[in-house]
Amino acid sequence: MNINENPELLDSYVRRIFMIEDITLGGREEGFFVRYRGRLIAPDSAEAYDQLASQVKPYGLIPVFKEDNGTQVILLSVSPPAPKPGRPMVNLVMFLITLVSVLVSGGLNSLETELSSDPLTAASQLINAGWPFAVSLLAILTTHEMGHYLAGRAHGVHVSLPFFIPLPFTPLGTMGAFISMKEPPKNRRVLMDIGVAGPIAGFITSIVVLLIGLSLSSLNVIPLQFPEGQGIQMEGNSLIYLLLKYLQFGELLPQPAVYGDGGPLWYWLRYFFTARPTPYGALDVMIHPVAWAGWVGLLVTSLNLIPAGQLDGGHIFHLLFGTKWSRRILPVILLVLVGLGFFWSGWWLWAGLVFFFGRSYAEPLDQITPLDGKRKALGLLALIIFILTFIPVPLTIIM
Repeated sequence: MNINENPELLDSYVRRIFMIEDITLGGREEGFFVRYRGRLIAPDSAEAYDQLASQVKPYGLIPVFKEDNGTQVILLSVSPPAPKPGRPMVNLVMFLITLVSVLVSGGLNSLETELSSDPLTAASQLINAGWPFAVSLLAILTTHEMGHYLAGRAHGVHVSLPFFIPLPFTPLGTMGAFISMKEPPKNRRVLMDIGVAGPIAGFITSIVVLLIGLSLSSLNVIPLQFPEGQGIQMEGNSLIYLLLKYLQFGELLPQPAVYGDGGPLWYWLRYFFTARPTPYGALDVMIHPVAWAGWVGLLVTSLNLIPAGQLDGGHIFHLLFGTKWSRRILPVILLVLVGLGFFWSGWWLWAGLVFFFGRSYAEPLDQITPLDGKRKALGLLALIIFILTFIPVPLTIIM
């Protein structure tokens, strides 16, 4: 259908929901077909958007609701081409490669005997030793990404299947997974649902996995000293990890032999944020591979919820508090990450990523419709999960 033959028809559609103050015709350079300034007169902006979208769709147009210096704006733009269908075989191949990579990493970390020189025997050893970690970690990552995926599909947003990223011969065997939104979401409520679904689903799965893993773990004393060239890797603490260890073992772990002059409170404040003093001689949990996967799940959840840029936490914080506060908090996040980098150098990499990619935010088509109470509560819940799962010093090596 050619709207150029009857352009007044567009105006009539818009006037049903919008008090028009001025109209501007656009083109390819302007990025819109026509722009209306004014204010909405429809009582429900979400319903108004749906109504206008269905009316202009036959003309190959799509509406965008915005606010510009206190004035509401409706843009009618040419609809983008339909998203190309995904290629599930690519997702499957990447998942299988990641599965092998995580199996090998889990097996190498869990083997209690020397790896055989026979390839078939070695493969059997790695599978038998690595499957508890691999199955647990991939269950967490899959649940997280499927949370995003199912929320997107429920709202009619075209999203890709999860892409798993293998990282062979590393402690985890993977860099995680991601999905891609192939089109902008309709409004803030839809974006919030998609943004929170992954972290909440991953958090719940991580807790279940970690509880199972801690039940399979045991307590032991960290040696006062290690043989030359030997040591152990210690996982850091988050608030929820400390709590779960306490529920399982009845102690705040690692429990030092003595707390020193400052007492327990000063000790834990220092140790939680700096992993110092090194807990030689302390009682600690020797975590089972399943518990290790659950701990990794909590770490992945917290990293995704850092409130910056295109991370899940960036979307959520921006939706709750707007662009102004998102920009104000960015220097604080960078300062904290740089400071924590003196205790775990991996934070400097994250500070760099946040610095270069933390200034852009996803924008829905309808930027006028506000979040409702349920979505605000979900967003605040996600921020609470971030606080509970954040690990100031994720890993330390003591020798």
